[in-house]
Amino acid sequence: MIFGMSLATYTLVHVIISLAGIFSGVVVLFGLLTGKRMNAWTAIFLITTVATSITGFGFPFHGFGPPHYVGMISLVVLTIAIAARYGFHLAGAWRKVYVITAMVALYFNCFVGVVQAFQKVPALAAIAPHQSEPPFVVAQLVVLMVFVVLTLLATSRFRGEPLPAA
Repeated sequence: MIFGMSLATYTLVHVIISLAGIFSGVVVLFGLLTGKRMNAWTAIFLITTVATSITGFGFPFHGFGPPHYVGMISLVVLTIAIAARYGFHLAGAWRKVYVITAMVALYFNCFVGVVQAFQKVPALAAIAPHQSEPPFVVAQLVVLMVFVVLTLLATSRFRGEPLPAA
């Protein structure tokens, strides 16, 4: 039992939150690419992505491994993104800091999604059972390259006035 839930239920909740983070992150990315703030979607993205990282630590584990490092780095990146967006109101360099950190957080969600796909989808697990085989490496490199290009485009296209201070 984890927080009063069976492991299966907890896993389902974590997956739903993760998918919501990825979906809302893609909407936010579209907004960044088109120069729109997408305020509600941004809040959903940041909340669900923080929740994804936090709930990832709730799974039973023996020893500190790569998923924990990704979760910790993601939370640091998200803290910076939230500060840039809501604390510094996208003023000056904080606009680019926000875009980059938000996209890094979305990338981490997608990176983990690829890992999970290669673990859970039988056809993918068969071609890369140890996740060190070329199909896995190529998939992760493609995801990384796509995010590098999209982040560079979003950084150059997301302009406008800083948000008014609350």
